[in-house]
Amino acid sequence: MSDVYVHTIAPMGTVVTIQVVGHGEDETRRAERAECVARAAAWFHSIEKCCSRFDSESELRQLTDQVGTPVTVSPMLYEAIRFALSVAEESAGAFDPTVGQRMEARGFDRNYQTGQVASSGIASSFLDGVSWRDVLLDAGAQTVTLLKPLVLDLGAVAKGLAVDVAARELAPFENFAVDAGGDLYLGGHNVDGEPWSVGIRHPRENSLIETLHVSNTAVCTSGDYERKSATDERVHHIMDARTGESAAELASVTVVAPSAMVADALATAAFALGPADGLRFLERQGVRGLMVTPSLERLETGSHP
Repeated sequence: MSDVYVHTIAPMGTVVTIQVVGHGEDETRRAERAECVARAAAWFHSIEKCCSRFDSESELRQLTDQVGTPVTVSPMLYEAIRFALSVAEESAGAFDPTVGQRMEARGFDRNYQTGQVASSGIASSFLDGVSWRDVLLDAGAQTVTLLKPLVLDLGAVAKGLAVDVAARELAPFENFAVDAGGDLYLGGHNVDGEPWSVGIRHPRENSLIETLHVSNTAVCTSGDYERKSATDERVHHIMDARTGESAAELASVTVVAPSAMVADALATAAFALGPADGLRFLERQGVRGLMVTPSLERLETGSHP
């Protein structure tokens, strides 16, 4: 007989639900499962404390205050920045983690817990010419150097990283699901012994546009409906860093990839790149993708001329 252990927390401005499928384990095994889930959940708080630009005490914000100096950072922050910079390079700068100050200027500057404005204090005069090339990494020393005053936004990386680390904690139980506000990792099978069903939200209606059946993989969706500016409803949170404007050629992008950090960042980058370039980008990365335009045209990897 199967049972499901469910644990829910609310870090990173979203709701995280962890499910682990059991198979009639004894009390000792169930206690181990609960402890494992608690460790997995704790990673979300830990990575948020490390990577949030909305918390003045976070490691990321402390890094912001040390321009021009190599700063030794934690392995988690280093990995998040390293991967974000690699996606920036692969996307020719359409995706760029140095857009934090521009995001602040467009109203994405409030701490979700307190509602207070969480400004870096960096003047807009420093914006000109800032890009991912202004962040230097030293892998041997595990240091990050900001060459100019800038704010890193790791929103498209940190949540996926937390999902992946949580999934590694849960791996001994084989059958589990981690859902962090639509960033998913699905291990093994559901309570019925079948692949997990993942519904992809219709970007314009309260319904599903697609259902996937997957095991041992991540599924992440970036949509223009997810977060709007507090000051302008027409502005959403997915920016084309090349223009500094909200990307407007797509309504949603879903990516299926081996890890949630990869799926989340690639979905965001493809969204910024737009339909044609975004589709080619996903295919170069070797991942499965589904794009939906504002007119509800569907584009899928492997299905175009």
